[in-house]
Amino acid sequence: MSAMIILENITKCYQLGDNQVPILRGIDLHIQPGEYVSIMGASGSGKSTLMNIIGCLDQPTDGQYFLDNRNLTTFTKDELALIRNQQIGFVFQQFNLLPRSTALENVMLPMIYAGIPKSERRCRAVEMLDRVGLGDRLMNRPSQLSGGQQQRVAIARALVNNPALLLADEPTGALDSQTSQEVMNLFQTLNQQDITIVVITHELEVATQAQRRITICDGQILNHSKGEVT
Repeated sequence: MSAMIILENITKCYQLGDNQVPILRGIDLHIQPGEYVSIMGASGSGKSTLMNIIGCLDQPTDGQYFLDNRNLTTFTKDELALIRNQQIGFVFQQFNLLPRSTALENVMLPMIYAGIPKSERRCRAVEMLDRVGLGDRLMNRPSQLSGGQQQRVAIARALVNNPALLLADEPTGALDSQTSQEVMNLFQTLNQQDITIVVITHELEVATQAQRRITICDGQILNHSKGEVT
């Protein structure tokens, strides 16, 4: 089976005055469809930069990135925005929910940008919130939800356009240990439904729950290892 994600010699540098500062240094990585992968590293290791490239939020300085056999390094910004909307779901540490909107309205938002009719938006959002265990909290605003519930809303929002790839950047960083495990259990369930998941984390307990753990340091991949859950 062809890999879903192929990174070939990816480098990323930022200009700082007259100097170029390297962040990623020749990353080679293959991720298969339906795989659950964690990318682990300390602060400043380059893991978030790598996620931004995988998620089409940034482009590499050099190298090639293939998603479903398409070379995204040749795509325009508008074409990359379409890929993000249609094929990639994002989950972040701080949830990024609209505070004055209900859980239902927050989950419906990506479908507005995708041009999905209003009647279908509501139906799909209700279904997705029910899928993450919040079918009874549709009309609650973020301030009326716990941290774990807010992250579940964010996960529902990330999944509502049926992306093939879910990217999670430190998804448990703002949660206590029990709630963190509940979120990771949800990721396990979603992965069993054939969603490809990539989690960026600095926490070993989170990283080891993936099928494969990738360690990155100083912009380079140090090793691959199996997680505790396969």
